Amino acid sequence: MSNIQIHQIRNATIIITYNNKRFLIDPWLMPKDYMAGFDAGINSDIRQPRVELPIPIEKIVDVDAVILTHYHPDHFDEFAAKAINKNLPFFVQSEIDKEIIEKLNFKDVRIIRENGTNFEGIKLYKTNCQHGKRKIIKPICEQAGMPYDAMGVVFKSENYKTLYVAGDTIWCSEVKEALDKFHPEIIVINACGATVLNGERIIMNLDDVKEITSYSKNSKIIASHMDTVSHLTVTRDDIKNLKLENVIVPDDNEILVF
Repeated sequence: MSNIQIHQIRNATIIITYNNKRFLIDPWLMPKDYMAGFDAGINSDIRQPRVELPIPIEKIVDVDAVILTHYHPDHFDEFAAKAINKNLPFFVQSEIDKEIIEKLNFKDVRIIRENGTNFEGIKLYKTNCQHGKRKIIKPICEQAGMPYDAMGVVFKSENYKTLYVAGDTIWCSEVKEALDKFHPEIIVINACGATVLNGERIIMNLDDVKEITSYSKNSKIIASHMDTVSHLTVTRDDIKNLKLENVIVPDDNEILVF
């Protein structure tokens, strides 16, 4: 088995080095406090991001490809659009997101398919999410003019462990299906328990973390999307205090090697 690196940048922004290729995931590169809190979320009076980027933008965008799990304003911004090389392969979840990114002058936008998309000896698989309970949250997103759907991504390559980036999702049947299908040894979850005004979480909270770690006892689980957005309800310390043996909670700018 060869090494895999996961570099936690900030929030859901990570750099994955897999089969010697560097993938920038969900680049949200604006300065601290640049954006107001989300009106539909709790703590809307708190500006975001709550923390600065830990390293310069030019180092973050020095990659081989970009993956955007969904086009939400805490996963992609104008700073990323400006800084990223427009000729890099840029992977998205759908024709809708492809059209959005192409309008920003990116030249090589590709869709990750559920049956697999090949890239440089790596196969990328789209997995499905529930970005909050679908029946409750999807109408709220549509009312706010934001797309509901997000994707997860599975990385597979010969002589490498299978890696599953679950994306913006709660613990749900779609996540179970991905775990049962791919049996990933490494799982990245977004786990700050971001919550909207009706009290519903739209990504994993502490209960979800406990569920996925119990279901995947033999996997290493990395808690990302922490301590940055206005509408969080779970902190890094909260997850660490669970004392779950198979969970890693990296700090910003920490690099994990598997």
